[in-house]
Amino acid sequence: MAWLRKVQHSPYWQAIINLPDGRKTTRSTGTTKKRDALQIAMKFEEATNMGQQGTLVERRARKTIADIYLIANQATLETSSIKQYLQSWLKRKQIENCEATAERYSATLKRFIAYLGSKAEQDISHLNSREISTARDHFARKLTPSSANLMVKTLRTALNQALRDGFVDTNEASRVTLIKRLKKAKRRPFTKPEIRKLLKVADFEWRGIILCGLYTGLRIGDIALLTWENLDLVNAVLTLEAQKTQRSMDIPIAPRLKQYFDELPAGDDPMAPLFPEVYARRVSNKTSGPTSAQFRKIMVKAGLVEDKNHQSTGKGRGAKREVSKLSFHCLRHTATSMLKNAGVSDAVARDIIGHDSEAISRQYTHIDMTAKRKAIESLPDILSE
Repeated sequence: MAWLRKVQHSPYWQAIINLPDGRKTTRSTGTTKKRDALQIAMKFEEATNMGQQGTLVERRARKTIADIYLIANQATLETSSIKQYLQSWLKRKQIENCEATAERYSATLKRFIAYLGSKAEQDISHLNSREISTARDHFARKLTPSSANLMVKTLRTALNQALRDGFVDTNEASRVTLIKRLKKAKRRPFTKPEIRKLLKVADFEWRGIILCGLYTGLRIGDIALLTWENLDLVNAVLTLEAQKTQRSMDIPIAPRLKQYFDELPAGDDPMAPLFPEVYARRVSNKTSGPTSAQFRKIMVKAGLVEDKNHQSTGKGRGAKREVSKLSFHCLRHTATSMLKNAGVSDAVARDIIGHDSEAISRQYTHIDMTAKRKAIESLPDILSE
């Protein structure tokens, strides 16, 4: 039976309790109110009895702690499982970040939660660096070092918020090092003959998408979501806000690309997509993955890359993904290379493509439309001999 006493130099009541192994100990109740202190002492005693009976499982221990917290503070102790907290954190990110970033976080943490299995139901304070390191190594073998590192970085960000919210005392993910990537596939620009091969096998809509990537350097997600509202044929300008950077962009339209846009059947709806099939796929999937996969099929058809066939390699679909040196993103490299080869300054090239650089602060540098148009008009016609 627990009882109370006062000790010198402390205003709080002390509870004298029996431990599960029979020893007696003193614990401060953290309150000056005797009635509250007695209730807390009884909760200590209750936990001791459950420990002696072997029934002090984590759920019941946490309930006892929560009851003591309620008595002492007249407030409910907030707790959260690993799964609950990470899911609630993801909802915040969907509001705070761009769609692509939120989707990347979501895919990464869903894999991590699935990997934990039943452990994901434990309180988030139980998540430790050892478990995170093990998960990192697992995904490095199954996917790529980049995917494993992204998981660690995402958990670092989430647990920083958990630290601020008071759910954890330390960010365990910050104790986990990133994997050093020994080999990194370098993207390269498409050559002029390769571009011609792509345009030859692509259908009409994809011809426009490829030309748009080539002459604007836009990412595939931004191109897929273009509507007639973004297109000013009179002034030959594309105006949009880049999804990844939220940067407002005004890009002059190259003659070859304008020729394509002039062939499009114009409608009355400014919100109608320029590329309807790819737009629908992008909206329904909420990521650019399926669109990028479709472009890869065009590259396969053009003979630029080999078709993916997991069965032929004997590795299966769960094998680590090999990164190709060619993708739609390489059109950004191609556009940049063409601008540099045409003698366009770095400042103008970065403004058109949308690259950020420490050497140029957009706060103090403004590239006018005349300079950008001159740069775009200096680009070669990819279909001319």
